[in-house]
Amino acid sequence: PSMGPTFGIKGGAAGGGYAQVVPMDKLNLHLTGDFHAVTAAHNLLAAMLDNHLHHGNSLGIDPRNITWRRALDVNDRSLRNVVIGLGARMDGLPRQTGFDITAASEVMVLLALATSHTDLTERLKRIVVGYSYDGRPVTAEDLGAAGAMAVILKDALSPNLLQTLEGTPALIHCGPFGNIATGSSSVIADLVATRRADIVLTEAGFGADMGAERFMNVKCRIAGLRPDAAVLVVTVRALKAHSGRFRIAPGKPLPPELLAENPDDVRAGIANLRKHIEIIEGFGIWPVVAINAFPDDADSEHQVIKDLCGQLGVKCAVSTHVVDGGAGAQELARVLVDALRHPTRFRFTYESDTPLARKIEAVATQVYGADGVDIAPPAAKALAEYERLGFGDLPVVIAKTHLSISHDPTLLGAPTGWRLPVREVRAAPGAGYVYAICGDIRTMPGLSRHPNAERIDLDETGEILGLS
Repeated sequence: PSMGPTFGIKGGAAGGGYAQVVPMDKLNLHLTGDFHAVTAAHNLLAAMLDNHLHHGNSLGIDPRNITWRRALDVNDRSLRNVVIGLGARMDGLPRQTGFDITAASEVMVLLALATSHTDLTERLKRIVVGYSYDGRPVTAEDLGAAGAMAVILKDALSPNLLQTLEGTPALIHCGPFGNIATGSSSVIADLVATRRADIVLTEAGFGADMGAERFMNVKCRIAGLRPDAAVLVVTVRALKAHSGRFRIAPGKPLPPELLAENPDDVRAGIANLRKHIEIIEGFGIWPVVAINAFPDDADSEHQVIKDLCGQLGVKCAVSTHVVDGGAGAQELARVLVDALRHPTRFRFTYESDTPLARKIEAVATQVYGADGVDIAPPAAKALAEYERLGFGDLPVVIAKTHLSISHDPTLLGAPTGWRLPVREVRAAPGAGYVYAICGDIRTMPGLSRHPNAERIDLDETGEILGLS
């Protein structure tokens, strides 16, 4: 968990009730300092970049074409755009830049995708911080920063071993931003787990359209892993939200009418689940639907989900793990184990040698269900330049909203008859992908009027209060 959301709107990420990773407070705050190490390594590179400019700029870096910003693990909208280097001549070269939240740092993603200390160092070397006046990419290796960054990240490369309230081992490692990056745990954590357990559950969050797609096309490609099944977690509340019948605002209580029993509201949003099932099946693996049951759900609402799964021939189970712990997930476990017995035919959405623009189009049409893509001229120019620079064989990540399968958060359910607009494209050669930006994506969140931080405190015994 990033401390930005922990002190902002979302709160922590340790789970809830009896389905929780402990120690919850340490996990949601500093833990072993992995986030701080990423922040420090990121900002060391930024400092060395500006130091290079100050001392004559022998690499010929174009200050107007610098892509490396700074990072901080705090939500702070006022730092999205800043001017640095003000003051006396010895205070640096004045230029405009900004901050991203640490989870959005390329360093965080490449740490999650690295397979060894050697691989980590090589990925750090490939980070592009900007471009020279003649259009040549300038890297962390050109600045002599990669080695020191690797030293800062040496211990952070090791996964953190925690446990659930019932003593099940849980590897917690890295936290790449789900909107613009892979949004899943580290390759190393998965590889360690597969050597220590018969069945490994790993998270690929933010839905099948974002988390699972990137897990399959990026993480599995790099790690050589092949999933045997996918658990799609669905709630009655989420499907009701996708009905479009309710006004839902972040940080505010859900409308009371959404919590009332109404299977018709679930039916109105069920197309969203159908689309997510279709996405998983498109990768050639078996989906298992887990109904994450809330105490105020009604059986009639669960039945709507079960009926759809029955029609599609998909396995489904109600899980009450939050209230009942492992005992509440036994039915789901049995259904999942049964699914694992069926052979799979895993496949990527595109091949590595497919041109970048066609990779973006493949994800948009085959995964999201768009009619096509509209690539803005600056983005098309960037794609052509990345092909020229040798980045054409990299996978792609599409940065978009998590509130819709499309780029538009107002298009709920399973939208059709739309095209994906690509307004900007950026390269992340260190992480090992090119990402297309669709819609308005903020890489430095802001705080709400009354953030969680206002309710967090210490009591006289040193116990943390209000952390969730």
